[in-house]
Amino acid sequence: MFVELFSDVTFVILLAAFHVLLVLTLLSKGKQKSQGLRWLMQYDQSTSSKAWWRGFLLIARWLRATFSSTEAEMQKKCLEAGIYNKQVALYYMPIKYCTLFAGGGVIYWLSQEQNWKPLNLMVVAAIWVVIVLIFPDAYISSRAKSLRVKISNKLPYMIDLLAVCVQTGMTIEASMAYLSKEMMSFDKDLGHMLNKTNDRIQIIGIEQALVELHTRVPTNEMRSFVMTLNQSLQYGTSIYSVLTTLSSEIREVQMLGLEEKIGQLSAKMSIPLILFIMFPIVILITAPGIMRMMYG
Repeated sequence: MFVELFSDVTFVILLAAFHVLLVLTLLSKGKQKSQGLRWLMQYDQSTSSKAWWRGFLLIARWLRATFSSTEAEMQKKCLEAGIYNKQVALYYMPIKYCTLFAGGGVIYWLSQEQNWKPLNLMVVAAIWVVIVLIFPDAYISSRAKSLRVKISNKLPYMIDLLAVCVQTGMTIEASMAYLSKEMMSFDKDLGHMLNKTNDRIQIIGIEQALVELHTRVPTNEMRSFVMTLNQSLQYGTSIYSVLTTLSSEIREVQMLGLEEKIGQLSAKMSIPLILFIMFPIVILITAPGIMRMMYG
């Protein structure tokens, strides 16, 4: 009886603490939360027979207003990770916290059905919180890093295509607009990057748009591309020769990085060789002699 009471009290304390943290987070939204509450206060229960459905929609709007301050940040993270569907950023945080609460309820129900100890309940609850709160963000960050590497590896091919377009007489702006449409058919990431840059060029100019491009893809290859292109536009040098030279240099740097990784494989392979080959061989050689000495 005491164990069950302690389990209930522990769960209530953990749930209350989480609610307090969530409420403090929601209160920090300020403007968005007040706007959502105004939407909720506009609800009239006597409007029609479908009042419950309208109430549900208003609650959904309030939740969206509550998490709207994180939508812009999530949209930026999703774009950096190659997730271009705006609905993912829109409903990411509500789904995340709803999953957290639903999973917490299931864990508590299982603990009551199977008579878990309070320590086991706390451990399982902590693991569930870590999985729900950390793993999705870690996945998005890992995907964003992989996308930056992918774009950097394909950047020399894009530079060659850009140089060919410039050689035919097209301007840089027209070349990027043309490549953004053509690349969408076989590489949506490069196509989206060029399309975004082309849109920004129309608003703030090519130099500032290239700086924002390097901000979105902060790699050494992209920095070289942006700096080289801006210097060429500023001083009026031949863009075609500059782009071809830049693409060859980026390929050489990437090849040197690949050779460096290949050279590190021998040192990295020494650890599994020692653990899984040398130690078992030593045991197989010495075990018969040790067994004869012990039982001989």
